[in-house]
Amino acid sequence: MIYEKCRDILIQEFELIQNAVIIQEKIRNAVTERQWVAFEDNLSVMNAIENKLEVLEVEREQLFDVYKTIAHQQGFSETLDSRGCFYALAANLPENQRNDLNTIYRSLKLEAAKLKIANEALMTYIDGIKTMLKDFFDLAFIERGGKMYTKAGTHFSHDMRSIVLNQSF
Repeated sequence: MIYEKCRDILIQEFELIQNAVIIQEKIRNAVTERQWVAFEDNLSVMNAIENKLEVLEVEREQLFDVYKTIAHQQGFSETLDSRGCFYALAANLPENQRNDLNTIYRSLKLEAAKLKIANEALMTYIDGIKTMLKDFFDLAFIERGGKMYTKAGTHFSHDMRSIVLNQSF
C-alpha cells in the first residue's frame, strides 16, 4: 500500500514538474516577445501547478509519517528526514519496486533541476534588462542622480521589478 501511494504521488509530481518546465518556457517566450497577456495567463497556470505540488507535498509528508510510525513499531528507530525516509522506504521494498521508485524519483529530480535552470536563466535575462535600463536612465538623465520618482513625485527605490514609463522621448 505504501509503495503504490508513494509511486502515485511521485508520478503526479513528475508530471506536474514536466508541465511546469513547458509553462516556464512559454513564460520565457512571452517575456522575450513582450506578450504580456500570454505572460499573465502562463503565470496563472504556473501558480495552479505550484498549488497542486504543495498538496502533493503534504500527501507525501503524511505518507512518510505513516512509514516512520510503521518503522518505529517494527523496531527501526532511526530518526529520518524526508529524503532519508524515502531511501529507507525504498530500501525495504522488493528489488523491482525499489528500482521503480528510484527511477521515478531520479526522473523527478532531473525535471526539477531543468525547471530550476530555466528559472535561473530567465531571472538572469531579466536582471540584465533591469541593469541595462538603469544604466540607460543614469546616462540619459544625469540630473536625476540615479534616482527614480513615481507619478506622484515620491522617490522610487532602485528595485525595478516592474517599470512603467509615462514619458515620451
